[in-house]
Amino acid sequence: MRQMHKELLIETRGKGLYALTGYLHEWLRGSGIREGMLTLFVRHTSASLLIQENADTDVQVDLENFLSRLVPEGDPLYQHVMEGPDDMPAHIRAALTQTSLSIPLIAGGLALGTWQAIYLWEHRKAPQRRRVVAHLLGE
Repeated sequence: MRQMHKELLIETRGKGLYALTGYLHEWLRGSGIREGMLTLFVRHTSASLLIQENADTDVQVDLENFLSRLVPEGDPLYQHVMEGPDDMPAHIRAALTQTSLSIPLIAGGLALGTWQAIYLWEHRKAPQRRRVVAHLLGE
């Protein structure tokens, strides 16, 4: 068994989904590992990771609209408001979604479905520098 890791730096432009699949394919090609498990972990409390459809961008718009309705900004319930009206909602969004993913590696490729891709989901309005740790274990 071999293992490798890499930290991806993603510069976001605000709320939305940012594709990671292409970066990961490049890294995996150079790894020499053909069978194993890729684990991803986002090192932030106001962003998350997601496997979702990659063919129709309306899916991303609908996901963002739904989560914005579910977790609105400016709710008087929030006490944590020092970092702006989008910060506490971003923490709640991250708590409701995922901060880590595991994807099998088969024959040197990610075992994703036909329409699946991996995304960082930015929950803050302002641009951010997000770090995602990728850990690969296999042979």
